[in-house]
Amino acid sequence: MTTATYTADLPAQSGWLSRAEAWLDQRGKGAWIAAMVLGFIFFWPVGLALLAYMIWSKRMFNKSCRSGTHSHRRHAFAAMKPSGNTAFDAYKAETLRRLQDEQEAFESFLQRLRDAKDKAEFDQFMDDREKRAADEARETEQA
Repeated sequence: MTTATYTADLPAQSGWLSRAEAWLDQRGKGAWIAAMVLGFIFFWPVGLALLAYMIWSKRMFNKSCRSGTHSHRRHAFAAMKPSGNTAFDAYKAETLRRLQDEQEAFESFLQRLRDAKDKAEFDQFMDDREKRAADEARETEQA
């Protein structure tokens, strides 16, 4: 990655501290915690300063880590609620029904495809087995 991605939303004259903060912000709370732990390991006042900064700037207690897991469920349930517009709700219900029918048809197609492949593999196995049995019978007769 280049530094252009880190400084895209920073002023042109930003210092290394601002760039480091933006870089850590892009990576989330885990990067801040890792930086704090490394600060404590290498020089404890740096770790303490990072901890104080994280608490003071509210980075330590924001809900960014928890919101990612529940937001998908929340949006999925919100999609099922009626919008209040009956024409749109009818269109949405018809589209969802059509998509579900297409998904079921595709899954049945895939199942038929798997069954055909399994049958072809089994038929090949049985042909090979019969051929081996015939070869062994011929070898026994010749011996």
